[in-house]
Amino acid sequence: VMGLTFLAAGTSVPDLLSSVIVARMGEGDMAVSSSIGSNIFDILVGLPLPWLIFTIWPSTPDVVTISAKGIWVSIFILLGMLVAIILIIHCQ
Repeated sequence: VMGLTFLAAGTSVPDLLSSVIVARMGEGDMAVSSSIGSNIFDILVGLPLPWLIFTIWPSTPDVVTISAKGIWVSIFILLGMLVAIILIIHCQ
């Protein structure tokens, strides 16, 4: 868990630095859109791509079981946030 936490922080630091630099230049909208775009990319590509690769080329015949309680709630919250962001951007 600790390694994954450091990995997650390490992938977010470049986005944070670029947003801070752009915000200091006076482009606050660009800083916010950069972080939103990064999160949308993570949700739409970063999460499903490893599962897609595993299902196409399984290394073992085992089935992956997800035993997390409330995983569907988390998935629907992520998808709901994604739809809300797209609608907000579209309506402006």
